[in-house]
Amino acid sequence: MNEEHKKNNYTNPSAYLNRDLSWIEFNRRVLQEAQDPDNPLLERAKFLGIVTSNLDEFISVRVAGIQDQIRAGYTKKDFTGYTPSGLHKRLYKRVGKIVYDQYRTFRDISRSLNKEGIILVDYEDLTHAQEAAVEEYYRDIIFPILTPMAVDQSRPFPLVHSLFIYLAVVLKKEHADEDEFYFAILQIPSNLPRCIPLPHRANSKRRQFVYIEDVIRAHIGTLFSGYHPVAVNEFRLTRNSDLSIDEEGAEDLLEEIEKELRKRRRGVPARLEVQKGIHPYALEQLLAEFEIGHFVYEIDGPLDLGFLRQFSGSLKGYGYLNYPPIEPVYPAEFDETEDFFEVLRERDVLAYHPYESFESMIDFITQASEDDQVMAIKMTLYRVSGNSPLITALAHAAESGKQVTVVVELKARFDEERNIAWARKLEQAGCHVVYGLVGLKTHAKITLIVRQEGNELRRYVHIGTGNYNENTAKIYTDISLFTSRDDAGLDASELFNQITGYSTNHDWKSFVVAPVSMSLTLNKLIKRESEHAAAGRPARIIAKMNSLSNQQVIDELYEADQAGVSIDLIVRGVCCLRPGVPGLSERITVRSIVDRFLEHSRIYYFENGGDPEVYLSSADWMTRNLTRRVELMCPVKDKTAREQIVHILEVTLRDNVKSSFLQSSGNYERPNDEKAPYRSQFAAMNVENWKYTQASPSDPMHS
Repeated sequence: MNEEHKKNNYTNPSAYLNRDLSWIEFNRRVLQEAQDPDNPLLERAKFLGIVTSNLDEFISVRVAGIQDQIRAGYTKKDFTGYTPSGLHKRLYKRVGKIVYDQYRTFRDISRSLNKEGIILVDYEDLTHAQEAAVEEYYRDIIFPILTPMAVDQSRPFPLVHSLFIYLAVVLKKEHADEDEFYFAILQIPSNLPRCIPLPHRANSKRRQFVYIEDVIRAHIGTLFSGYHPVAVNEFRLTRNSDLSIDEEGAEDLLEEIEKELRKRRRGVPARLEVQKGIHPYALEQLLAEFEIGHFVYEIDGPLDLGFLRQFSGSLKGYGYLNYPPIEPVYPAEFDETEDFFEVLRERDVLAYHPYESFESMIDFITQASEDDQVMAIKMTLYRVSGNSPLITALAHAAESGKQVTVVVELKARFDEERNIAWARKLEQAGCHVVYGLVGLKTHAKITLIVRQEGNELRRYVHIGTGNYNENTAKIYTDISLFTSRDDAGLDASELFNQITGYSTNHDWKSFVVAPVSMSLTLNKLIKRESEHAAAGRPARIIAKMNSLSNQQVIDELYEADQAGVSIDLIVRGVCCLRPGVPGLSERITVRSIVDRFLEHSRIYYFENGGDPEVYLSSADWMTRNLTRRVELMCPVKDKTAREQIVHILEVTLRDNVKSSFLQSSGNYERPNDEKAPYRSQFAAMNVENWKYTQASPSDPMHS
């Protein structure tokens, strides 16, 4: 591409899609799963709950950050051409449209649930027997834990916690001549069921529920004797939840984060949701207190549909309304022996979760913790489950005298408190706990086991694309690579030395590490494909990730496109690259798969003139991953493991049921072809379909 052509495209904001607007499109694809009648009904309800959870995080971090920029008077445009103010207005409208469609979908799902005998009843429609049962439940369970909070001259507005449901209560004095309003708020208890089950006949297939907020509203008079309730309306506040941590100035990072977590409770209000038809006086009080101009939404339905995820999972006897459960297969390579180390001395092993069990990783660490020949275990922890057996195994290893080093990322957003608890538990057990490097999040997923074997030490390494979390490993698609290759072992030792000590300028044998070398290496790999294309050799890039938003990488992909490289991007969420633009990105396709499991694995394939290279990584192609995190990209050198990953990509590229293709307009469209339906996640449930089938010339990788 000549320099003038490059300048015309790459300095033009229309060459890129905005990150936040692209995220809205991703959440719309999640909403489409809730709207899809071919999905089981309770799965649709769960997807609807996920839409709410996604929006909550988006508002509390991304939108709140844009609001901070506006308050600071920042007016510079981003590389997609948006000022903070202009983007904020666009997001307000887009979020409002999604919320409208979300509640329209909720009403549709509710009608379908009613037909199946799962009924959310209006309080006014309770039978006398049901009302009596609810009255008893309110008196014995709900009433004792409620705390009405009046707002007047002597009692200032109480702290309203982010993402909790409250009732705004407008009152008048009984038998008073004046027409004066009084105002109070009441938090709905979050430690009680949102949907209270109603009594039913033993042989009845119908299950009826009533919302807890409706029960409290019906009994509001019990909390304000001497006053008449004029209106009782729900509201919900979202606060800025991003942490601002001065790592360099902090004497103790753990204490600094705990201090910031307390501040999060008082974060600047970013969004206010109120019940449709809220009393004007109540709305006036809320707006005056929270000082929100935009991002105020009237909700036509129950606030916070996130409850649908737990509610759908709690229903018994409705298995036919869910996906059939899958039983993850234990990796066959390990299933034949109880000795992981013996297997890995012979070959690398690949596991594809959730189709293959994460128990193999847990067993790997457990065996290491109990093996007398194991001298040291080193591991990174980013997001860990609430009751992780990995923590137990690491603690046991330390208590038995092994050198155990754990890099705990305290800054993993919304998991900070849990990670602080794990850090303290590991320290008490005798582990060396490290909190990573100043200014960087440690996002790499790696474990190193050092074992005495005869007169030498041997290193065993696990590298993952996802977190060490056995719960998310059941619902996220991720890849585990187990190896004892010398180059991986040497690099793993050096990586931990750099995180825990002062080591720098390592000559990496195998690993590609951010922020040190990943951007430069990606640039070289992409340019190498361009050189192959120019020389008439096979040139192709396939990249599977969660998000693509780094401008430099996008520009390099545009250049490769113009050099003749075929590029297939599988990007689940945000994508700022605009595909299919004549003269810019004609050879680039971008598809997103949203299905039963969350696509989470990062896989990067480079054709390399007919000698393909495949990498697994913890990093998306985002600026934060490439410049502000410790990330890892590892080549897969074992021939069998590499073929297995290639086949995973083949299976993914064949999907024409749950794939949506990004258009140059920024919209996503489902394919409209006449091929037989092919759903990649369903195909992957048959492990043999990807693990033991060899690639053939008719496969998509070679078409």
